[in-house]
Amino acid sequence: MHYGYIGLGNLGANCAACLLKAGFGVTVHDLNKGLADRFVAAGATWAESVEGLAEQVDHVITCLPSPAVSERVLRQILPAMKPGATWIEMSTLGRDDVLALAAVAREQGVRMLELPVTGGVHLAAQGRITMLPGGDKDLVELHWKAFEAMGDRIFHMGPLGASAIIKVITNMLAFIHLKACGEALMLAKRGGLDLAQAWHAIAASSGNSFVHETEGALILNGSYDVAFNIDLALKDLGFALGFGREFGVPLDLASMTNQTYVAAKAAYGGEAQSPMIAKLLEDLLDTDLRAPGFPARLE
Repeated sequence: MHYGYIGLGNLGANCAACLLKAGFGVTVHDLNKGLADRFVAAGATWAESVEGLAEQVDHVITCLPSPAVSERVLRQILPAMKPGATWIEMSTLGRDDVLALAAVAREQGVRMLELPVTGGVHLAAQGRITMLPGGDKDLVELHWKAFEAMGDRIFHMGPLGASAIIKVITNMLAFIHLKACGEALMLAKRGGLDLAQAWHAIAASSGNSFVHETEGALILNGSYDVAFNIDLALKDLGFALGFGREFGVPLDLASMTNQTYVAAKAAYGGEAQSPMIAKLLEDLLDTDLRAPGFPARLE
């Protein structure tokens, strides 16, 4: 099948590259044409517009920064999409956004799959990210080979909207774990421990987490560069807190973590890397969390 891929940011570029490597036909578009150069060199086709892309391909995948952008792009591509085409949305959206946009697509005869992913940009680069499709079973089966090209663990979460909930849950947990990780590393540093040895000990303990192993290492390097910014974290935490209100679930830790991210945005700006919530503690206590031998980026 020939896929169109719109949105070649940190995540989208890696997923599109995996499709191309697996032998799928891929046509790409991004507002920044320069991001597409390496794809064209590898055999992808460049489309000058999202409408032009939709005309050329069997199915369209989008990976965009906000629900508003997703809706704008969807309304542009719908008139040009082929009969029987699927719109696969990889952006992180709220459940209500998913259902509303699916209804817009359905009016034009296009069926939607939501496809949030989790695990980090570095796993997307390896084709090992976890994929969380939501939508009709026959569509999930139709695109399963494409999912396998982009990720190594795939969980069909149920009907449209279900994946939006689980993606928000996984991100909420990651942000909470990150706040806990920063506090734990600071305890180790202020307690006089060797930070590198403390990191390894935690990684081998019952207190370990995926976030400790990945973003904890970036904190110790001092780059904090996980390719995910504070504004995106606040967007996802906002979705989580909204679900908490809707479902009647008090989210004490998520609320506290959200306030930490609000403070981090005030201190460093919304484009700063999300692990910089640990730097708030470093700045407050005038104590850095550096240790040798840790990477600046995850691979």
